[in-house]
Amino acid sequence: MRVGLFSVGRLKAGPEKELAARYIDRFAKAGPAIGLELGKLAEVGESRAGNAETRKREEAAMLEKALPDGAVLILLDERGKSLDSPAFADLLGGFRDSGKRDLMIAIGGADGLDPALYERANATLCLGKMTWPHQLVRILLAEQLYRAVTILSGHPYHRS
Repeated sequence: MRVGLFSVGRLKAGPEKELAARYIDRFAKAGPAIGLELGKLAEVGESRAGNAETRKREEAAMLEKALPDGAVLILLDERGKSLDSPAFADLLGGFRDSGKRDLMIAIGGADGLDPALYERANATLCLGKMTWPHQLVRILLAEQLYRAVTILSGHPYHRS
């Protein structure tokens, strides 16, 4: 299964981009052995619309363009379900094992995500109740994707 990331906001050169890339690279190298490949990485600029609802609609339209046909969609949202690392790995493994070809994880912009996306989403997850800048969310997500691969590969998990 190809696992892609969609993010509103672009990472500029610097330590955040380097760290996210390091974990994405680890995921890309380790994932194929267990049926998880790196998919599309889509970064889009924030909408410049004059109000939040229009911005969210425009950003959702950009996500829909980046989303492969039939893809599983996971949204990141502060009101989503909080999972530990093994449960996140199980979620990815479950979608993979059910024969899904593509999965996209979406990080919204400053205004959040368009309500229509929640109806389309297969899951909505939370990385914690605190507010995180999108640069750090990408690092956290990239690390958790790599961690999921190691867990699904049977590598000893330090919390088990």
